[in-house]
Amino acid sequence: MLKDNFNDLLSFMVVTRERSFTRAAAQLGVSQSALSHAMRNLEARLGVRLLTRTTRSVAPTEAGEQLFIRLRPHLMEIEQELTALRDTRDRPAGNIRITAGEHAMESVLWPVLKPFMAQYPDINVEVTVDNGLTDIVDGRFDAGVRLGEQVAKDMVAVRIAPDMRMAVVASEDYLERFGVPETPEQLATHRCINMRLPTLGGLYAWEFERDGRGFSVRVEGQLTLNSLPQRIDAAGNGLGLAYVPETSISKAVSEGRLVQVLDAWCPTFEGYHLYYPSRRQHAHAFKLLLDALRQPSAIPTGNY
Repeated sequence: MLKDNFNDLLSFMVVTRERSFTRAAAQLGVSQSALSHAMRNLEARLGVRLLTRTTRSVAPTEAGEQLFIRLRPHLMEIEQELTALRDTRDRPAGNIRITAGEHAMESVLWPVLKPFMAQYPDINVEVTVDNGLTDIVDGRFDAGVRLGEQVAKDMVAVRIAPDMRMAVVASEDYLERFGVPETPEQLATHRCINMRLPTLGGLYAWEFERDGRGFSVRVEGQLTLNSLPQRIDAAGNGLGLAYVPETSISKAVSEGRLVQVLDAWCPTFEGYHLYYPSRRQHAHAFKLLLDALRQPSAIPTGNY
């Protein structure tokens, strides 16, 4: 009885996650008819309907959704423990999924991942570059990377980069034509390169500091770009002022291709952190990557 229930519960979890008998059967390596029969047997043994079936789809009932929510963390723990056992081999192995913003990927993750993957050829890493505030639990990611102030309080957060300062830049040609803004408020008369927030859909308001207090300025311009390299390139080509991480334009400033303005007003943000659910027990492969990313100034592992 226990064995039958356990096998069928695993199948139920896959069907509920995929919302499809066809996809679930393919993943489980069984026929659709056998899978459907197993689900009916499970419902009969439990005495409750778990799935609502139509000719085109399958969805959990309220009871099925509650069962899925309760079982998921326990089955994830079992899977992680089995993965940890496999990782005791001489060659660490496993799969790691991370979501990170464009600048975090370029400046922090990628420089570490290149030597890391060469050192551990049996560890597979998938990074989804997304500037939105992705829910790593719903997205089934092992971890995410955000600035420290953006990490939810119920997550474990480990610092992987120093504090990050922002900068406002433009080409010398642009400043000669339109003048140099002396205060953030003067940006209202300038052409600024906007960025749309992927999570909320609105345009990002540039953040500044005055006398230790932060404030935001909404800017306007002909161009809106979400890609950081393109915003920097647009500024370099005289299309307007851009608000970007200082480290991303330091070389262009030193070479004279960009000019930094409003320097005294630009804030510093708490640097990038790798974050993950506090109850999750990660496999050895993940711990190796965490050690590779961790900075000497990292905060202790624990609730952030």
